[in-house]
Amino acid sequence: MRIATWNVNSITARLPRLLAWLESSGTDVLCVQETKCSEAQFPFGELRELGYEAAVHATGRWNGVALLSKVGLEDIVAGLPGGPEYDGAQEPRAISATCGGVRLWSVYVPNGREVDHEHYAYKLRWFEALSAAVAADTTGERPFAVLGDFNVAPTDEDVYDPAVFAGLTHVTPAERAALAKLRDAGLTDVMPRPLKYDRPYTYWDYRQLAFPKNRGMRIDLVYGNEPFAKAVKDSYVDREERKGKGGSDHAPVVVDLDL
Repeated sequence: MRIATWNVNSITARLPRLLAWLESSGTDVLCVQETKCSEAQFPFGELRELGYEAAVHATGRWNGVALLSKVGLEDIVAGLPGGPEYDGAQEPRAISATCGGVRLWSVYVPNGREVDHEHYAYKLRWFEALSAAVAADTTGERPFAVLGDFNVAPTDEDVYDPAVFAGLTHVTPAERAALAKLRDAGLTDVMPRPLKYDRPYTYWDYRQLAFPKNRGMRIDLVYGNEPFAKAVKDSYVDREERKGKGGSDHAPVVVDLDL
């Protein structure tokens, strides 16, 4: 089974590239973040023509998550159980389902904006709720994974220059501690080290030629339990999909499982 995660930064803007990538990559399940559309605007029909069912949690603003599957969608849960509110509402940042016997979560962790911003405190509260919800869902021997845009670089090796990020979000001790607590639920980062090429970032800013200069961050992650991790046979960042005009500022992260 081939499973992937991709922050598409607007599914309507990226639809032609998304459909082409799904066809060429042979992906069975794709976790999508930042759909930036309402459920009514979601391209169910185009995806169905390629053989994908879709579970969507979106309101049409700046968030939105989805699961696209060729191997079934069961026990769908839209939203983060016990998740905090921001500006008086729970944002659509998590969706989970069982796909071909594998329990998968697609998550879009809040950005945090600035360390002294309320959004940063919200981000840490959101992580707390995620850790609790994952601990309750990753029981037994069923393969389980949380995939998505975590908006945290796990280590200094996951940013192109740690000095540039000093004092900024995505690299603070509190955010990295939140990731560590998530791992305490029995999850591990299934991307091997070293990967197939140096500095396998997943996100590059659109500005200042960040992608051609490879000034990126690894913030799109795949955290799996032991049955999931043992089934991983290959994993990679599809850096090619970030190239060219009209692409997302994130690249897909792909994991192959032998189940």
